[in-house]
Amino acid sequence: MGKYFGTDGFRGEANIDLTVEHAFKVGRFLGWYFGKEHRASIVIGKDTRRSSYMFEYSLAAGLTASGADAYLLHVTTTPSVSYVVRTENFDCGIMISASHNPFYDNGIKVIGGQGQKLETSIEKQIEAYIDEKTPHIPFATRENIGRTIDFAAGRNRYIGHLISIPTRSFKNVRVGLDCSNGSASSIAKSVFDAVGAKTYVISNEPDGTNINKDCGSTHIDQLQRFVKDNQLDVGFAYDGDADRCIAVDERGEIVDGDSIMFICGKYMKEQGRLNEDTIVTTIMSNLGLYKACDREGIRYEKTAVGDRNVCENMMANGYSLGGEQSGHIIFSKHAATGDGILTSLMVMEVILEKKTSLHTLANEITIYPQLLKNVRVSNKREARENPAVQAIVKEVEDALGDEGRILVRESGTEPVIRVMVEAEDQSLCETYVNRVLEVIQAENLVAEG
Repeated sequence: MGKYFGTDGFRGEANIDLTVEHAFKVGRFLGWYFGKEHRASIVIGKDTRRSSYMFEYSLAAGLTASGADAYLLHVTTTPSVSYVVRTENFDCGIMISASHNPFYDNGIKVIGGQGQKLETSIEKQIEAYIDEKTPHIPFATRENIGRTIDFAAGRNRYIGHLISIPTRSFKNVRVGLDCSNGSASSIAKSVFDAVGAKTYVISNEPDGTNINKDCGSTHIDQLQRFVKDNQLDVGFAYDGDADRCIAVDERGEIVDGDSIMFICGKYMKEQGRLNEDTIVTTIMSNLGLYKACDREGIRYEKTAVGDRNVCENMMANGYSLGGEQSGHIIFSKHAATGDGILTSLMVMEVILEKKTSLHTLANEITIYPQLLKNVRVSNKREARENPAVQAIVKEVEDALGDEGRILVRESGTEPVIRVMVEAEDQSLCETYVNRVLEVIQAENLVAEG
């Protein structure tokens, strides 16, 4: 973890943790770094937050001041920036978004030339430049000053790419979409309409301050009610920048990222399209996913939390499917990053080809009850390695056996220890998590205040 860049870019409250000066300097460095041997071309997308416009102009000013040309996609999704970078030969891309965070937060995600998150080594150089620990970067002058260029056409090409993926019409399928008042508002409905679905949309009227507010993939209850009230066949909810997707079946029941990976992974294996018969997960994926995969002969790998880690594993090993419980799902044939709208299209393919409902497909995997609690501690490593804490964790592991698991890990961004237990029922989860928290408290590891 860097000083500014975490697992998903530079993120914080707009003009407090992440300021226009930060954005300007990010643009200055990227324009200079990628423009050492030629005039750099860098594409920028943004979500619907009020502050995204401010950061767009700051980044563009920094880029052009360093001699790069800044191509503006305007309001669009993170995966569309990844797609455009990869297919239009840009040096890199920038997405302005804080994903599922509230509107007053924002973030800068830098995407490398292959459509994946920028290497951490370059992020560290950006951080050093922000803190004025590197030599001065000269300003471009005269004809070397860069330009800003409207590139809304790039977003349209991405929409065309999505429309080209389905292998059959969605005619007469009643689909509900929760666009989270975010980036998907400008793309998702047009895609589903184009492939023939009867599309019903909620939370697609962004006003700059309502992104993710009681809607989207992190507030799935709204879509659950919408699907049931309107007797829809299926529903999909995205987050603010549309790189996540959580589904809802025709009964209004949640189908999360783990279930989606199993449904798509099993189908792809049957079709001979699941490379090495393997999916890539993180350590937070549900035990029920692994049990279902074992039953179906699907192998799996586990990475640290973060879609960056999933993507790196997939690309290094040539795997075709991976993701997170939260709904970041990567289909490497079509994308180099998580893509919520693409994920919903792939789920639709399975529903249509199998001629069955999402509820029936999801019933093939049993998701174990899972409870996660956070505790603020004075020293994360000291808390995790404390002998008494390790002893209670071992005791819980032995008690759960093969019918559950416990995971105690450090947060990557906060002074917090996360304690997660999966078991056959919720009461067991509560009991075992609380026992670990009681030991952390008794050992005086909890931070004051």
